[in-house]
Amino acid sequence: MKANIKKISELTGFSPATVSNALNNKRGVNKETAEKIRQTAREIGYLAEWHVSSIKLVMYRASGAIVNDSPFFSSLVAGVEAEARNFGFDTLVCNLYQHAADYDSQVEELVNDPSSALLILATELDSQEASRFQEALAPVVMLDNWYEDLNFNAVLIDNTDAASAAVRYLIEKGHRKIGHLKGSYGIKNFYYREEGYIRTLRESGLECDPEHTFLLTPSMEGACADMEALLQREPDLPTAFFADNDMIALGAIRALKQNGYNVPGDVSVVGFDDLPFCAISSPPLTTIKVYNREMGSAAVRRLMELVKYGDSYCTKVQVRSSFVERDSVRDLNGASQEA
Repeated sequence: MKANIKKISELTGFSPATVSNALNNKRGVNKETAEKIRQTAREIGYLAEWHVSSIKLVMYRASGAIVNDSPFFSSLVAGVEAEARNFGFDTLVCNLYQHAADYDSQVEELVNDPSSALLILATELDSQEASRFQEALAPVVMLDNWYEDLNFNAVLIDNTDAASAAVRYLIEKGHRKIGHLKGSYGIKNFYYREEGYIRTLRESGLECDPEHTFLLTPSMEGACADMEALLQREPDLPTAFFADNDMIALGAIRALKQNGYNVPGDVSVVGFDDLPFCAISSPPLTTIKVYNREMGSAAVRRLMELVKYGDSYCTKVQVRSSFVERDSVRDLNGASQEA
C-alpha cells in the first residue's frame, strides 16, 4: 500500500485525524503518541509526502566572526532565493544565534515544523549543535559544512583541493618558503584549507615551518591589526603566504604595506573566496574563486529532491572552485632567494 495517512493509521492504531494532527504539529496529541506516529511515518517513507510550503534558510551564528554581511554570504543567499523561486517556493531567512536567550526554543520550533524544509548555513555550526537537527520533521540540507559522524545531506566547498591548488601555484612560481595566514576562528573550512596547505608542501618536499604560520582574525580590520602586531617583532618572513580567506589576505597586505613591504615584490599573497573587491584591491588579489551562488542553488535542488523522494540516502556535494590569477604573486623563477 502507498505510504499515506491511512497506512500510518493502520500501522499505529491511531485515527487518521490523530495521525494528521501529529504530523502537522498541532496541539491535542500527547508527546509519546506524536513520536510513535512520526517514527512510523519516517520508516515507511511518508516524509516525501509531507506538504512542505516554504524553505527556511537558517543563518546560524556561534560568534558571527565568520557569518556576517560580507558579499560571500549575500551571494549565497541570493542563489538560494533564486533557485527556490524556480521551484515555486518562498525563502524565509531566519537568524539563529547560539548565545541568544531564546536559542533553545528557536531550535525546537525549527525542528518541529513539518511545513518548512531547512537549509542550514552551517559554517559556524559544530557537530554537537548540528545533531539537534537530526530529528527535524522536514528535510534538512547543511550548507558550507559536513559532519563525518552525522547523517546529513550537505553542499560545501572543495576546501582541501582548492588550498592545495593555491600552494601548487606558488611553488610553480618559484616559491619555496610559503607561509600560512591562518584564521584564528576554528571553523572546519579553515581546518581543511590548512590540511591542503600542509599536504601540498610535504608532497613537494618543502618545509612546513610553524614560524611561518601567522594566526590572524578572519576580518580585514582584525587581520590588519594582528599582522601589524606580528610585524613589530620583525619576524623572518617567507616569500609568499596562502591566506584562509580574502579578508585575512587583504588585511595582512595592508599591514605589510604600512610597514614598508612591497606586495608582491617582497612578499606574495594568495587569498580564498574571490570577493568582488579583490579585483580592485592594491594590488589586485590572486585568489581562489568560490561559486557561492551556485552552492546555494545546488543546496535547494537537493532539498527539493528530499521533499519529493524522501531521504533514503545522503549526499555530500563539493562544488569545485577555480583559480583566479591577478597581481599579488611575484614569479621567482630565475630569481635568487634564500635557501
